[in-house]
Order: sequence, then C-alpha cells, then structure tokens
Amino acid sequence: MMTRFPLILALLILTATSACRRVAFEDSVLKKKQVSYRIGELSNHWHRVFVEGNDLAFSETDTGRAISINSTCEGHDDPPLPVLTRHLLMGFTEREELSQQLVQLDGREAMRSRHIAKLDGVPVELELVVLKKDGCVFDFTYVAPPGQAEARMPDFDALLAGFHAERDR
Repeated sequence: MMTRFPLILALLILTATSACRRVAFEDSVLKKKQVSYRIGELSNHWHRVFVEGNDLAFSETDTGRAISINSTCEGHDDPPLPVLTRHLLMGFTEREELSQQLVQLDGREAMRSRHIAKLDGVPVELELVVLKKDGCVFDFTYVAPPGQAEARMPDFDALLAGFHAERDR
C-alpha cells in the first residue's frame, strides 16, 4: 500500500500562509507574536506534526488524513472570504466545489467549503474554513482521501467549536 504521508506534507506546506514562525502550543492554546488562540481538543487518533510555515498541523497515522491551522496578522490586505478560500486551493487541479456556506466561528462570520481536487494527480477531499478576526486571517484545512473525510469530520468540527482567538496588542 502506498503511503500518503508525503501527500499530507505537500498539502500542509501549500496551506502555509507565511514563513517559519515561533509558536508555543500547550493545553490546546497556541501563542505567537501578535495572536493567541485556543482550539478544541482532538481525539487520540491525531498526532501533532511539525511542518515549516504552519502554526499547527496534525495527521492520522497511515490514513492520509491531516489537519492544519494557520494565522496571519500582517500583509494580507484584508481580502474577502471567497478570495481567501481560493488562495487555499492554489496548487490543486481538477477542483470541484461541493458546498460553500457562511458559518459562525468565534463570534464572527467565516466561510466553510468542501472540495474535491487533485494534488500532483492524487485525488483528495478538502474541508476548508477561513475566518477574519481582529485584523488576522485564520485558515483551517482538513484533507482526506476521497470518501474518507466523514470518518473524522467530528474531530475537525470539535476543533472548530473550541476555537477562540485573541489579538495581542
């Protein structure tokens, strides 16, 4: 069986929105220069992985599923949510939007969308969420092999449900 871990790493690198950053992550709270945020707890299926350019990234061993979370508080020019979503899809081919809706996240309007696409010819299913809050852009990406996203979607939903950000001034 071909391992999908290189695919996960490629996806996580593509979703990065800036260069290497210094971050601290403990008790589901990430702290970095300009912003701190909490995420909902993930089940024990997920393991933290370190990918340059990502605030946080998690993978599930040998399944091809991965989650990444990123924040950018400078240099994003305040684009609308659909533009931010399209940015996350850069590098993917044969993209097909399955759904897109506005949702509430941490007291703000966010855009959640589901896509199928290919990355380097390999099909993937993507669940994307983008949020703008207090001058920062947050993006959440969940990737899975086609037909396998639903099995861990409750974990992604729990991560989002526990999300709360505070801008450090």
